[in-house]
Amino acid sequence: MKRSIFILGFAVLCQVASCAQGKYAQMLFHDLLENYSNALRPVEDTDKALNVTLQITLSQIKDMDERNQILTAYLWIRQTWYDAYLKWDKEAYDGLDAIRIPSNLVWRPDIVLYNKADDDFSGPVDTNVVLRSNGEITWDSPAITKSSCVVDVSYFPFDDQQCNLTFGSWTYNGNQVDITMGMDSGDLSDFVENVEWECHGMPATRNVIMYGCCSDPYPDITYTLLLKRRSSFYIFNLLIPCVMISFLAPLGFYLPADSGEKVSLGVTVLLALTVFQLMVAESMPPSENVPLIGKYYIATMTMITASTALTIFIMNIHHCGAEAKPVPKWAKVVIIDYMSKIFFVYEVGENCTTPQGEKSRDVRVPAEEQAAAGKGRKPPGRKTQSGTSRGCQSNYERCAGEEPNGNVNGCPKEDLGCPGKAQAQAQAQAQACACGRHGTVVKNIEYIANCFREQRATCAKGAEWKKVAKVMDRFFMWVFFIMVFLMSILIIGKAT
Repeated sequence: MKRSIFILGFAVLCQVASCAQGKYAQMLFHDLLENYSNALRPVEDTDKALNVTLQITLSQIKDMDERNQILTAYLWIRQTWYDAYLKWDKEAYDGLDAIRIPSNLVWRPDIVLYNKADDDFSGPVDTNVVLRSNGEITWDSPAITKSSCVVDVSYFPFDDQQCNLTFGSWTYNGNQVDITMGMDSGDLSDFVENVEWECHGMPATRNVIMYGCCSDPYPDITYTLLLKRRSSFYIFNLLIPCVMISFLAPLGFYLPADSGEKVSLGVTVLLALTVFQLMVAESMPPSENVPLIGKYYIATMTMITASTALTIFIMNIHHCGAEAKPVPKWAKVVIIDYMSKIFFVYEVGENCTTPQGEKSRDVRVPAEEQAAAGKGRKPPGRKTQSGTSRGCQSNYERCAGEEPNGNVNGCPKEDLGCPGKAQAQAQAQAQACACGRHGTVVKNIEYIANCFREQRATCAKGAEWKKVAKVMDRFFMWVFFIMVFLMSILIIGKAT
């Protein structure tokens, strides 16, 4: 029972003390502001400067507009100064040490953001100020600021940015209001992480600037916001697709020339890269600093354009027909004999183990046949039916010298395979009849053989041009693969 009475008495005493403090607060408020003016600097000596301490706390980076070069940030701004006319003896007011009153009732420094880029020129929020018995005034106000920031996108998307927030008095010079830093850097203890930017610090510097219009110094405090872009989003959505599309360009040289899709592939890849280039250009400011990924796109598009032009040139070589000139000797030696081995280009049924002699014979025979066909001669090493008939006729004449004893030239007739006399006469008549038709048959056979040799020589010449085109395709494919690889390594090296 006694304990309950004690608790009840303590609660009543606290309520009475609170009411007493409220009464003294009202009295203090009335006494302080009765003859107070918030229009003039609260200093006893006008020749002395009023010191204002500024402290910035970065709460959040709301947006970074690279194209318009505007940084939107959420800040907490703390300003502290001493008012010579707002002091009191706290013992005279029941020990009351601090009161909170609206900020528009007291004098406030006109500290603004110099590099503000907002259409709304309103100042900080009119929050309450904390007024202490020694005249110290602390004003904490939140603010969403839009400041101009020079964005350097040379290494986009692996870029670092430095955005300045410069605060200073708009009308008071350094001899009237002196601004000092509360800390050496901005406070990041309550910073909310941004999905695109990493904050690596917010150092502060105090500057004193002499403007051309005035001879008085104007101090300001500049907070430099150190930002680094999170590049994962751009790597997976812009860079990796570009690299994959770039590796498709050299594969156009590997497509067969008769497929009809070599040029279409190059044009399709070029259009795809153009779309990515437009996506990057829309988000970047129109400056002379070309982004790193933009340079990569331009280099890749140039390479694809060159590969498409080379593809058209090689297809023209591939489709050289009978009316084209023969392959030059240097091209046969350099391209067909050597480069085809280096890039493993072989014909159907031909491989790296085929002897060189067989390959050269296969290539040279049509040329000899073409030369022979052009002059109307018979090719070397060819036998005709007329030669066979002459051989048979010589054999018959040899068997015709039969002796009285039945031998031929001193040898038995059966050993030489000679027929009898009656049979020999019949064969001689048949040979005479057959030899009369041999001339026409031989001419027809030679005409057919010449046509076949000409066709074979034409096909061999076309095959040589096709092999030259195939070797050039393989050569440029590896050249462009190496170029794409080196460009990818170069962009990664510059980024790191």
